[in-house]
Amino acid sequence: MLAQHALLSASSASRWMHCPPSARLEETLPDSTSDYAAEGTLAHAIGELKVRKKFLEPMSTRSYNSRMKKLEADPLYDPEMQQHTDAYLDYITGVTMAYPSRPYVTAEKRLDYSNYAPEGFGTGDCIIIGGDTLHVIDFKYGKGVPVSSEENPQMMLYALGAIDFYNIIYDIKQIVLTIVQPRLDSISEWTIERDKLLDWGVFTVRPVAQTAFNGEGDYCPGDWCRFCRAKAQCRARADTNTALEDFKGIAAPSKAESGKFPLPPLLSNTEVGEVLQKAIDLEKWASDLKEYALSAILAGEDVQGWKAVEGVSRRSWDDQETAFSDIKAAGIDEAMLYERKPVTAPALEKALGKKLFTEVVGAHIVAPPGKPTLVPETDKREAYHPHDAANDFAGVTE
Repeated sequence: MLAQHALLSASSASRWMHCPPSARLEETLPDSTSDYAAEGTLAHAIGELKVRKKFLEPMSTRSYNSRMKKLEADPLYDPEMQQHTDAYLDYITGVTMAYPSRPYVTAEKRLDYSNYAPEGFGTGDCIIIGGDTLHVIDFKYGKGVPVSSEENPQMMLYALGAIDFYNIIYDIKQIVLTIVQPRLDSISEWTIERDKLLDWGVFTVRPVAQTAFNGEGDYCPGDWCRFCRAKAQCRARADTNTALEDFKGIAAPSKAESGKFPLPPLLSNTEVGEVLQKAIDLEKWASDLKEYALSAILAGEDVQGWKAVEGVSRRSWDDQETAFSDIKAAGIDEAMLYERKPVTAPALEKALGKKLFTEVVGAHIVAPPGKPTLVPETDKREAYHPHDAANDFAGVTE
């Protein structure tokens, strides 16, 4: 029986390609799941059912409704999943309709990329092949941050697996990688030539993957630690975040460090940027440590200097209907029991569904520029410029 997840999984490729020994280290730690992950799995199942009905299986309305009803019975089901999986289906439909004849379509396809990463395999949400073009489409239900498909190693590994499987049938020359995140209104597309992708697989992935599979190489903390099972206890990450001497004399000239010249009383903007980057990483690590320590203590383990206590309790009704009846029986005005306030635009869109919401009140929606926020330079969003904001308000008087 095959393992459910590959050691060198596509979803964790960013991690093991940057930090090769992390793959074997994670293998020693218990896997964990969350309601968010389970919610995503359920949304994927709904999306898959819709794709199968439209493109893959002759399915009667009765059979489709029966299968959908079973998915809707899941405690994590939310009606909002229907509109978001519809958006996913609409994108796939748009891709297929762009071809003069119906292309090949499949869903939840197992893709083997073990030619590049030992025992590597994963599952492609949707594969479309038409003419000389391979489309690899990934459906992400999370609503954290938009994920870019550009040079995305997970998507590129899926594409390598798809080429290996279909190459004998189709003359694939270019690959379109797409990540659909309907809860963020985000669709990221990126195209790469087949030969460039194969070169990446041979010369970039293959040597690193073998090192990772062997449990060799150096630990290298970074943004990719976010979903690592070892992120809290990892010694390399601890060493990086506890090296407080790194904050001393950042960006200062060597003569100043030697004491020949006193350091200026104010940090330069260069120093602020470097210290802030370290502080952000330190904050993330501290949060991971707290989460781990609490779970360890609740499991009966000792964490020196720390203990778990009962958090703040929020009072609630044991039986709201009876409580309200008693309040009214005491002569208290029923109007005090309820408050009337307008729902927000996002809340109403969730209740009505995006299509109906847009048709009815879309013309009344405004989206003013968001408040400036600080992010690392690697963020994909366009930089904010103060003069742009000034232009937005040009001509406005009191």
